Amino acid sequence: MNILLTGGRAPATLDLARAFHRAGQTVFMAESLRGHLSEPSSAIAQHFLVPPPRQQTGSFIEALKDIIIQCKIDLLIPTCEEVFYVAMGRGQLPCKVFVEPIEKLDALHNKWTFMVKAIEHELSVPETILLGGQEDLLHAYAQWRGLVLKPVYSRFAARTLILPPLKKALSTLTFESPWIAQEHMQGRQICTYSICHNGHVTAHTAYFSEFTAGPGATITFQHTHHPETFDWVTKFVKATNFTGQIAFDFMQTPDGQIFALECNPRATSGVHILANHPEFINAFFDESMLCFIPNDHSSHMLSTAMLMYGLPASLAKGRIGKWLRTFFTSDDVILDGKDLQPFLLQFRSIFHYLKLAKQHGITPLEASTFDIEWNGEGG
Repeated sequence: MNILLTGGRAPATLDLARAFHRAGQTVFMAESLRGHLSEPSSAIAQHFLVPPPRQQTGSFIEALKDIIIQCKIDLLIPTCEEVFYVAMGRGQLPCKVFVEPIEKLDALHNKWTFMVKAIEHELSVPETILLGGQEDLLHAYAQWRGLVLKPVYSRFAARTLILPPLKKALSTLTFESPWIAQEHMQGRQICTYSICHNGHVTAHTAYFSEFTAGPGATITFQHTHHPETFDWVTKFVKATNFTGQIAFDFMQTPDGQIFALECNPRATSGVHILANHPEFINAFFDESMLCFIPNDHSSHMLSTAMLMYGLPASLAKGRIGKWLRTFFTSDDVILDGKDLQPFLLQFRSIFHYLKLAKQHGITPLEASTFDIEWNGEGG
């Protein structure tokens, strides 16, 4: 079978490519970023440089269509935020596309409409207010002693404000696009990742967010058995009849309650926990298989991110012992003895992020999604 993946810049996509390759599939990659992480991988039969989805959506879809015809693609799996642009053009693509229509995806990615949908299905989420202006913001501060502010469209928690003073909130929020305010919750953050077909979950994992790059992106991954979040996910997926990859961030309070904070209807780092198991690939093809949940509790990490982000943060917080234990007992998800080039050349993609960041006056983290991020355009 011929598989086309998009989003090769992400470590999770590299792991997907390797997993499909090990299972005997022929893997093709389409990316708009030059020198991306997955480009030199021996798991990829052919790589295609395509127009940027965000800036040239029509040309991006046409390029995918040409690749599908040329390479006789059977299945297209988008992985990063280009998933939304693929969803916009899925009706024009002459193969099976593992993604929902854009209207459905957008409602899950939008942090406000996701909250509304979860409440409709009687699933637990934090108390939330949609902020359309200063009056709504003042109302939120009057309602809660501590709160969290987030744009309805954002990623990596890059613009999230946690327990901001009112003065800072008033000076930061411009309301050019909507934000939400949520009651601040103490507890432990849990991430999940699942593969689904027509409301049925075929693969699932959960992991605690122990080390992060900045405030949001988790960089260490170890499966944890967590029935409460699995029950929440299966109910939501069934209620929405969801097909595709989907991930959630939860907060578990000290008394054991769980609350879904947001939804990512795409691949996330949970792939790293599942990718080495043969049953994982079956989850994309066998729509009726029993849900695969790993028994393996080995630890995985992005070692470069652990050195760049995890180490300084651990030194500042007095957690160096935990960092050392995690770093020396975890395997690096990019390093593969049979496929060394992505590991050896990973700084090439970082260089491209730095160049793009300087060119557009944005941060390197923002540059990593500059050409693929979705903020409700046309949705």
